[in-house]
Amino acid sequence: MRILVTGGAGFIGTTLCRRLLGLDHQVVCLDNFYTGRKQNIRQLLDNKNFELLEHDVVKPFDVDCDQVYHLACPASPPKYQRDPVYTSQICFNGTLNAIRCALNSNARFLLASTSEVYGDPEQHPQHESYRGSVNCNGVRSCYDVGKRIAESITCDFYRSKDLDYRIERIFNTYGMYMDPNDGRVVSNFICQALRGEDLTIYGDGSQTRSLCYVDDLVDGLISHMGGDYMGVCNLGNPEEITVKQLADIVIQEINPNLRSVYRTLPSDDPTRRCPDISIAKDALGWEPKVKLKEGLNKTIGYFKNQLSL
Repeated sequence: MRILVTGGAGFIGTTLCRRLLGLDHQVVCLDNFYTGRKQNIRQLLDNKNFELLEHDVVKPFDVDCDQVYHLACPASPPKYQRDPVYTSQICFNGTLNAIRCALNSNARFLLASTSEVYGDPEQHPQHESYRGSVNCNGVRSCYDVGKRIAESITCDFYRSKDLDYRIERIFNTYGMYMDPNDGRVVSNFICQALRGEDLTIYGDGSQTRSLCYVDDLVDGLISHMGGDYMGVCNLGNPEEITVKQLADIVIQEINPNLRSVYRTLPSDDPTRRCPDISIAKDALGWEPKVKLKEGLNKTIGYFKNQLSL
């Protein structure tokens, strides 16, 4: 098939492009490198089945294809808060343009949404039926509410234009091809430790995350895109860990002489985050396989190389 991946130079997008090429598909990577990195896809440029389209999803585009994976959007808080209005434009106009591209080709469409649509959840773990607890006026709302509207227009096009769609609510994901300056907890901790710096914990460290290695996440994306289940699906690791526990593991793996330092918790930072993946298990036959320490060690190896360049 000919497959379009918007945001294909991001760390999830890069892993997805590589996996699709390995399955002998033709891949069109659309990215404007606002947060994606050219170095992620440099090795792919000589592949005859890979095409790079440098373009901003906020502006209309049309690519003849069989499937559209719509991943384009800054996903780390420092990056999506850098220009919140632009983030909102990406979520609405970018999704609108990606859907229209899919409809023009009669292609199947997959939206990469986020666990952030649940906000600071009052239900735990979070099931797809849970409607969330989101601050519509906060500093994270450009992304939280932006992804909600992206889901909304996707479903509106299903109802009005019979769009063949899939929606993935992606929980905390980490792994190779992450930006060392990404600003998310795993990359922050690993890069601080590799630089010999103490690890910065925001709040008291009791807030939880559920960390899924990127290879597992991509397995889930491909399974949903290729399967019959149409609808919303959580993808993430249901094994919950506190931020303090994560810091302790990273310190132990890299440099036991380091310590954690504590800073004020940012506004609207969720205190608990854990997916109910029963739909993914039942409808897709999917669940994560990579254990946390295995995934962290792969990621540490990747960042060691990145920081030495």
